[in-house]
Amino acid sequence: MLREYGGKPLVEWLVWLLGAVIFLVGLVFVAGGAELALLGGSLYYLLCGPVLLASGLCMLMGRLQGALLYLAALAYTWVWSVWEVGFSPIDLLPRAFGPTLLGLPVLFSIPVLRRMAARRAIGGTC
Repeated sequence: MLREYGGKPLVEWLVWLLGAVIFLVGLVFVAGGAELALLGGSLYYLLCGPVLLASGLCMLMGRLQGALLYLAALAYTWVWSVWEVGFSPIDLLPRAFGPTLLGLPVLFSIPVLRRMAARRAIGGTC
């Protein structure tokens, strides 16, 4: 196993860091999305922000639901992007590239989150 810091393997700390990043992105989405909605813009950011906040919080707590919430938000992002600009790659790039790129470590964190849940289920600490 990789090195441990504070009794946790390094990969669990990396999942915690990923959850913190997603939580911060959610804060930006909520704040910016509210302003954008007040100006008559897209409601996407205002709708997706709370989901990202919940996702980041769940991942900070070591819950698998956080990864699943993020992947659901990613699916919603792709639906919104295609609805807004169609299948034009140059127009999809700024809307979907960042969330998809962040989705890869989320996808890879699922086994770690499952292991953490299994440890919680048998009475261990996380």
